[in-house]
Amino acid sequence: MTTAKHPSNATATPEAAQAQLPNRIEWRFLLAVLLPLGAIFQVLHDPSNAIWGVVVSWLLIAAIDHFLPGAQTSPAPVSVNALHVWVVRMHVPAQLGLMACAAWAASSADWPTVIGLAIMVGWVSGAQGITFAHELGHSKLKFDRFLGWVLMISIWYAHFMVEHYRGHHPRAATFEDPASSRRGESFYAFWPRTVVGCFTSAWQLEAQRLKQWKQGWLQSPLVWSFTLNLLLVAAFIGVGAIKIAVGWLVASVVAFSLLELVNYIEHYGLQRQFVTNAAGKTAREPFAPPHAWNANHWLTNALLVNLQRHSDHHTRAWKPFATLEHSPAPCPQLPTGYAGSILLALVPPLWFKVMNARLDALASNTQK
Repeated sequence: MTTAKHPSNATATPEAAQAQLPNRIEWRFLLAVLLPLGAIFQVLHDPSNAIWGVVVSWLLIAAIDHFLPGAQTSPAPVSVNALHVWVVRMHVPAQLGLMACAAWAASSADWPTVIGLAIMVGWVSGAQGITFAHELGHSKLKFDRFLGWVLMISIWYAHFMVEHYRGHHPRAATFEDPASSRRGESFYAFWPRTVVGCFTSAWQLEAQRLKQWKQGWLQSPLVWSFTLNLLLVAAFIGVGAIKIAVGWLVASVVAFSLLELVNYIEHYGLQRQFVTNAAGKTAREPFAPPHAWNANHWLTNALLVNLQRHSDHHTRAWKPFATLEHSPAPCPQLPTGYAGSILLALVPPLWFKVMNARLDALASNTQK
């Protein structure tokens, strides 16, 4: 039987793991500023063609990932430095600035332009904003976690800040996890299940936390963030800024749908099995590298701060993005980077043809 293991010592402490890594600045992560800054430029100079900026950028990233020689490999992990920390934090003002510029442009634009702007804002917010909120939420610093909440509140998905860390991480790659897709389940069937399931789970988990700490709902950031969303959209409608309100809601749906597309591809068809321990009790096996799909494509890893190194992230969630390692085969490998894999997932027959064959190959390897 072949077992996929991570190349590093999974028992290493954060400090020991950091000490073993080279102290080198990875300037490639500065590419992450291109999407929000490019989107702001598009809004200010040609908002009517915002949708084409999304299409061209997405296809270009997918093409570079898949076809450019050498683009399928990212550099080895390095230790954390100031650039790696601030490139994530600075996305917060960049995203809020983009949303403000888009709102200003939408207020006097026709409806096709409003929807195009919303899709562009949603694309940047979903691809990078949520990714960076995810990284900030894993931080030990309250300031970083607060910034993560700000980003998720901006796209009406603040419950992610509860469900992801207390729900998805313990339950990933099980049927109990609404954010893990199942074999043969299309994205279009997965979307309503995960959106409703994650929202419901977040509130249940928050209720448990408040009960444990003997606190009331008025002490819950989840309540205040949801209330803030409702008040803001009501204020826009109240002053007659209907286009801004509609644009914000459309952008939010685009953003969290992109998040759920990423969730869909990250654990598709992978399941942790039930095992019996020495005491004769049956329980789920611990999360291991074979329970997440990985990719190591250079450009997407630069833009999404190594999110594609997903097995390492789940097995050691305390690791900052720069320190994440690629988990090579026999760990599950996506057919291409996230940009291309997401496009593939939007066409279920193609997705099933490619990914189910990979699931069968994985199953065959584990039986040897």
